[in-house]
Amino acid sequence: MGIFSRFADIINSNISSLLDKAEDPEKMVRLIIQEMEDTLVEVRSTNAKVIAEKKELLRRISKTEEQVQDWQSKAELALSKDREDLAKAALTEKQRSTDLVKAQTDELLVVEEHLVRLKEEVVQLQEKLADAKARQKTIIMRTQTASSRLNVKKQLDSGKVDDAMLKFEQYERRVEGLEAQVESYDLGKKNTLADEFAALEAEESVNNELEALKAKVQAKKAKTKS
Repeated sequence: MGIFSRFADIINSNISSLLDKAEDPEKMVRLIIQEMEDTLVEVRSTNAKVIAEKKELLRRISKTEEQVQDWQSKAELALSKDREDLAKAALTEKQRSTDLVKAQTDELLVVEEHLVRLKEEVVQLQEKLADAKARQKTIIMRTQTASSRLNVKKQLDSGKVDDAMLKFEQYERRVEGLEAQVESYDLGKKNTLADEFAALEAEESVNNELEALKAKVQAKKAKTKS
């Protein structure tokens, strides 16, 4: 059994209320749309059958009306030949055919009313289906946004940013230590040209590593804020 057990359930349903109660709104709206599309196929199939029934009924009415005229002609022919008994019998058959035409016409009215209701139901169902599909797009977008925000929250809660900041501080202390070593090593000693270039290269390497780490941390902060 689907979400809706009868066509009236779909027409009278409040899609927003169904989605509010659903544990998985995205899955629920897919099921609603599938149910509506299946029902729409059934209603259109029923409509086609009723139209075929109407056409058949019109043919029967036309045939019966021809019989009425035929019995009328036979009654007139019988009277022209002084056969009142045959004329009476023909008029009796004419009455039966006339009654049948009336019954068939009444049946046609019922069929036509049924077709009108089916047409109205198709329109209502199409409107519900369009509403459901529009909501499906909104729900998918909201789900994707919520998932992205949840991933960011998980990243923050995992302590990765704190770890990065800790490493940043460690690198700063490392740089300070290197600088202190250079100063203590060179204290009272005149640096050679080679020593000065080596110091520059070491300092540049550390600074490059520090700048790279800063850029990484800033990028994570910017992503978190967005």
